[in-house]
Amino acid sequence: MKIMNLFSITCTCFFLGSVVSNGNPLPYEAIFNFGDSISDTGNAATMGKLPDDSPYGSTYFKHPSGRLSNGRLIIDFIAEAYALPFLPAYLNLTKDRDIKKGVNFAFAGATALDIQYFKKHGVPGVFVDKSLSVQFGWFKKLKSSLCKSKKECHSYFKKSLFLVGEIGGNDLIALLSYKNISKLREIVPPIVETITNITIELIEEGAVEIALPGNFPIGCNALVLTVVNSTNKEDYDQFGCSIAYNAFIKYFNGQLKQAIKTLRKKYPQAKIMYFDYYNDAKRLFHAPKKFGLTTDRNVALKACCGGGGPYNVNFHVSCGSPNTTICSDVSKRINWDGAHFTEAAYKQLAKGIIEGPFVHPHLKSPIVKIS
Repeated sequence: MKIMNLFSITCTCFFLGSVVSNGNPLPYEAIFNFGDSISDTGNAATMGKLPDDSPYGSTYFKHPSGRLSNGRLIIDFIAEAYALPFLPAYLNLTKDRDIKKGVNFAFAGATALDIQYFKKHGVPGVFVDKSLSVQFGWFKKLKSSLCKSKKECHSYFKKSLFLVGEIGGNDLIALLSYKNISKLREIVPPIVETITNITIELIEEGAVEIALPGNFPIGCNALVLTVVNSTNKEDYDQFGCSIAYNAFIKYFNGQLKQAIKTLRKKYPQAKIMYFDYYNDAKRLFHAPKKFGLTTDRNVALKACCGGGGPYNVNFHVSCGSPNTTICSDVSKRINWDGAHFTEAAYKQLAKGIIEGPFVHPHLKSPIVKIS
């Protein structure tokens, strides 16, 4: 068995080496990512270092890695599948860093809308001024280091993959305390418009393959369930998820998909993909055993790392703080710290995107199979 494993690893290394040495092009020459904590690989971490004994990053990186999970994120699995390195965080770049294979502009806590929008509408709790437009500004600033002429940039970006999101989740979370679906619906049009406008600007920069992820079933999210805290059993589905908040996300994603449809008609030269994170994640909560996760549906909704309470989410005792409890087997859990997924869940989500069927149209065929 060990000999067969060694043979398999050797063949894989030989194959990848042959691709590079023979000058065969990779499916994507580079990946550029915009978003929030779901895909931040270290931008927010530049604002403050976690202690070495923090549980973040503990199971894969063995130390805090700038990711708000115990291990790899969807964007990490995507990079691996296309034989590209993990995306370096823009705010953590050094002069000697090779950025030609991609850069990550996502920032934990970032909103789609600029912070001025929330100030104007009197929405408290939005403190991160690293919105989607700010991240696009970083991309524009970096562009001269990636390519020089318009022709060179168009040629380079044509061979790259761009991910605009997931973004907008923090905009919605900012309004969550109102517990008002009507108020949440009001913010959807400006969020979708912002995502649309940045996508158009990327297309004008030469981007051809662009992915616009929808949002997750937040009605199954431990943090959201803690905030909602309804005692009415009729507010929940058979899996314990909030019916109203999942219905709202379906509305949000429907508006985004309609915008994508319009973009495809206006820019037929671009391949604009929709990542169906809603249904990709929902299946984990509905049938966790199928994906090697916990068979206890009540546990499936709880955070692995947290400070107690029905969903192990305590806003006064966050993951990594003193008195935090961590589940015994994180490989079986879906939720990591209330707001974010575990590496085990991210792996399944990534497989659903890379291998299908939760992306339309499909990404290019990967080089490395996620296993």
